[in-house]
Amino acid sequence: MRKPIQPSKARKSEYGVDPKYVEKRAAELPNMTSLLLKNLFPDTPETIYPSDKGIQAVREATEKALKDIDMSMIEKDDSVNICASHHGFTLLGGEPYAEMIKTVRDVVNRRTGAENIRLRAGVGLRFRETEEYIREFGLDDYFKGKTKGIAPVDEGIPIETELGTLYGIKSVYDADWIIHTHNSDVREIHFHRQVDRAVKPFAMSYARIESRSTYHWNLGPRASNFVARAIFGSDLVQEKFAFTTFLEMSPVGAIGVDADNDLYALNDRMTASGLKNYGKIVTLFGEIEDCISVLDFPCPVPYVFAAGVIYANFTSANKDLFDLDYALPPYTWYTEAFYDEEGKPLTEEVPPLNPAINMVVHNYAWGGYPSAFFTEHTPTVVVTNEQAEILNRDPQNQEYMDHAVIADKLDTAMDFAYNTTGTENVIIFDGAMEGLNLSKPLAKRLKEKAEEVSKRVDNDLMPKWLKQRGLDPSILK
Repeated sequence: MRKPIQPSKARKSEYGVDPKYVEKRAAELPNMTSLLLKNLFPDTPETIYPSDKGIQAVREATEKALKDIDMSMIEKDDSVNICASHHGFTLLGGEPYAEMIKTVRDVVNRRTGAENIRLRAGVGLRFRETEEYIREFGLDDYFKGKTKGIAPVDEGIPIETELGTLYGIKSVYDADWIIHTHNSDVREIHFHRQVDRAVKPFAMSYARIESRSTYHWNLGPRASNFVARAIFGSDLVQEKFAFTTFLEMSPVGAIGVDADNDLYALNDRMTASGLKNYGKIVTLFGEIEDCISVLDFPCPVPYVFAAGVIYANFTSANKDLFDLDYALPPYTWYTEAFYDEEGKPLTEEVPPLNPAINMVVHNYAWGGYPSAFFTEHTPTVVVTNEQAEILNRDPQNQEYMDHAVIADKLDTAMDFAYNTTGTENVIIFDGAMEGLNLSKPLAKRLKEKAEEVSKRVDNDLMPKWLKQRGLDPSILK
């Protein structure tokens, strides 16, 4: 059994408790170990970051990806908006995504002579979050003061689409050209179901809240993907779109950078990459029969990571989130409406929340995202009064603590969880690189199941997933 992997460091943010109150990380608990994904799945890809080259590898990969990209449409006196999304800054500490963005700026400036290159960094419901990232990574200096954290309540611009009038954020489209910079982390499979993942930010990070709400509420999973496609396909966006650049992710880290003038071509590649690189660990998580989940990462509750998979996906791990044969996953904002007051689904089409999660210990996770649904469905212990107060003051989580109890420290919370649930299986969502931290009994279980899961994904599930999305298996080569 290996020692635990160093978790992602606590991060100061107005959306989370001050790191000084995070006295202990779950990886420091007794009987914890770690699993390297390379040992579980030998075909796990090699990473460019982390690697011996460090952050320079990301710059080199970005320059290589941009080498054959057509930038002839951009003239010296044109304005250019490089558009980014907040989720990229939560990957691997955020530095590789920031470095990719910086490199895109440098290459565009060098090849076109354009000087008026701005950064527009979008968020979801934490309106100040990208402003924090802009400061942390020195992006305002790098872009010579031409940066802006954009929020879905900013001034909008009407966009005429095939679905009718939708609304983008005006400052995204206030340049002659836009460059879409994103990442291929599968993230919210429960929402987009790995369909048009690369197009999604046009309905999310770059859209007004009315159109974001159409995505989340009005149409629901899968159908909502039409919103992003409609916005991107509009005349307004197509007249300004120059190219796209993606940090290609896997559960062990960044494995490359991809770029294209054709977003749909890149979307196909990123769709296949996500299925291949995340399919096995997501499927393996579905083999967990009972556990205590510990949240211990600088993100809102559903976005904390274990082995590159967010907690929101683990709450739906009792279903195959990549399989499009069923319509609705256990959790999305859309399906939340289909549970009764006792937490039971109102319709057979909505599966129950993952029953393997016996209890949640909230050691360190942010507010800023509606998360009371999780405490309503799973017994939860929040560590420290200070953290509980952060959630009580969060307008999106005023009911979170109504369904949770408070422990003075992590050890107390874990003792309570062990005694109450009777399980020794613990999975820690702490963003550990290249693997995951967990208890020794659970590590044994996952090691025993990994080979069978790997064969099932390769032989049965991957061909099915690709066929459902109209992709030829040759795209994986």
